[in-house]
Amino acid sequence: MRIAIAAIAALGAISLAACESSADKAAEKQADAVEAAGEAKADALESQAAATSNEAAETQLNKQADAVEEKADAKADAIEQQAGKKD
Repeated sequence: MRIAIAAIAALGAISLAACESSADKAAEKQADAVEAAGEAKADALESQAAATSNEAAETQLNKQADAVEEKADAKADAIEQQAGKKD
């Protein structure tokens, strides 16, 4: 039973991938790049936070890292949604 469910899920994923337009693929690549850049910036902020001995600065840097990552995720989602509306 589990194998059948996995096979159906795999076929569904393949079907969706086949329907994806080149604009969708380009938007997905752009969204992935936005997410990666946001994650890299957030990682740098978290490294700075870990390196400081000032607890208030550490907390602030971690909050800033979270905000950067959330903003990048939201921007990436918007890119993908906008591409989906063009189909």
